[in-house]
Amino acid sequence: MLTRIGGLLRQAEGTDNAHEAEAFMAAAQRLATRSSIDLAVARSHIRGRERRPAPVQRIIPIGEPGRKGLRTYVQLFVAIASANDVRCDVARTSTQVYAYGFAADIDACEALYTSLLIQMVRASDHYIKSGAYRDATVVKVVTEKRLGRTVRRRVQAPVAGVTARLNFQMAFAARIGARLAEARAEVVAEESASASTGTALALRDKELALTDFYTATSEARGTWRGPQTSTGHSAGARRAGDRAGRSARLGTAPELPAAPGRLPSGG
Repeated sequence: MLTRIGGLLRQAEGTDNAHEAEAFMAAAQRLATRSSIDLAVARSHIRGRERRPAPVQRIIPIGEPGRKGLRTYVQLFVAIASANDVRCDVARTSTQVYAYGFAADIDACEALYTSLLIQMVRASDHYIKSGAYRDATVVKVVTEKRLGRTVRRRVQAPVAGVTARLNFQMAFAARIGARLAEARAEVVAEESASASTGTALALRDKELALTDFYTATSEARGTWRGPQTSTGHSAGARRAGDRAGRSARLGTAPELPAAPGRLPSGG
């Protein structure tokens, strides 16, 4: 299996055809019984045969400046990256993400993000068009002047469509992150119970390489704290988004043979 995965990685890196490279990399990911864990072992396996892959930085476009919902898009990508050994810095405008990791891991993140973003937008559109959010209310804080004093109070207000959409997508992305984190934890636990010395060394080597690369390359001055909404909290939209996230398909390439691992093809 290591030889097959290593061969696919070499083919992906050796072709000038972007479509072929993507297909080979996706096939390697699918064949890996432990997702990037097996890919890490494969990288060690091909050491000495050719130049060993090194971490890279890649800019991931999220959307145009001023577009609503960019922070929920970023939340989705960061959740996927966290489960695939990829670190992220986020532009202040949320228009792009700086991803740090091995090329194969970033490729997997981009493939998953593309699929899940389409599912998230489609599901939120369906929820808004259904009109279900109109029956709910949202708590807002309003300020009033009374006898020369500023008084703040909470009021129930109808849920606006933009509020419902943002809450839906935030819950969807959060659920995807929870699903991927759970799947990752299961694989790591299984691997820890039966891992060979070679596997442990390969994983440790990969972690150190990524940490050193990120420390030397990142210019981030703070930590991204996730999406913040000032339009209010809609419990109904959150529940709907969570349900959609639970049923979202996590597979990236149905035409390739699936393999059990950290990023299952359903669930």
